[in-house]
Amino acid sequence: MHGDLTFQDMYNNMELLEDEDDDSDWEPVAEPVEMISWFCTNCTMVNLGDIAHCDLCGEHKTSGILKHGFLASSKFPQEDSHIDGKIEANGNVIGFQQSALSSPTAVGFDERMLLHSEIEMKSHPHPERPDRLRAIAASLATAGIFPGRCQAIAAREITREELERVHSVEHIQTVDFTANIFSSYFTPDTYANEHSARAARLAAGLCADLASAIFSGRAKNGFALVRPPGHHAGVKQAMGFCLHNNAAVAALAAQVAGAKRVLIVDWDVHHGNGTQEIFDDNKSVLYVSLHRHEDGKFYPGTGAASEVLD
Repeated sequence: MHGDLTFQDMYNNMELLEDEDDDSDWEPVAEPVEMISWFCTNCTMVNLGDIAHCDLCGEHKTSGILKHGFLASSKFPQEDSHIDGKIEANGNVIGFQQSALSSPTAVGFDERMLLHSEIEMKSHPHPERPDRLRAIAASLATAGIFPGRCQAIAAREITREELERVHSVEHIQTVDFTANIFSSYFTPDTYANEHSARAARLAAGLCADLASAIFSGRAKNGFALVRPPGHHAGVKQAMGFCLHNNAAVAALAAQVAGAKRVLIVDWDVHHGNGTQEIFDDNKSVLYVSLHRHEDGKFYPGTGAASEVLD
């Protein structure tokens, strides 16, 4: 009989469809199970179940990586080693070993770059977040490398004139404007808050000064511990977590210091489309990107052999 009823008939004759008597003895087959999940501090992967180690990277669920700088494994030390130094808020290092002053390796870091963070809470931690730098800094400090055995390069904010050698005026103004906004997005995955523009200027300025120090002989080599990153940032566009192109700024700073030609080797798994765009017509800078492409299916979709071979 029900097959002959229209939806209007069923709505007007709900009593015809009552089947409470048929279901009076129903019982659930099984108790509901609550799935426990946690995000890995190291790689941000979601892990299901009460497992102790991340399925992807092996990091311990309760790892002290941000404190110790090591994976929570028995083969690594679990106690803080003595650190002869302190990183000030402006990036300067005080009280570190005297040998660092004559070290051939320079390291740059500034805690103000940690203020660049995603304000909007989402279901999954953003892979480019302050904890990324905290973990690296903790590892270097615990090992006594920095502060300790490396000389410090203080961070400064890059100037507008320096940025205009890499980016358009409109791009620079757009990034700077985010200082007036509590939370904003350039793309769905590229966030900004009121501290992001300054963090980007500090990152670019530190990379520029480190490149100059190395070329001028004040340091043999160096490591810029900076964020936000930069190789996806093009002449006119912020994308892929990147605001200003730090590598491009550093390359041009080296040339200002006297370098004739510069080689940039980018081993990120993603193609540095921004860096390639910036130097497409500059034969004095050779950009080599070692990345995954998958016929354009892997982010950002650029970097095919026909694009990168010249």
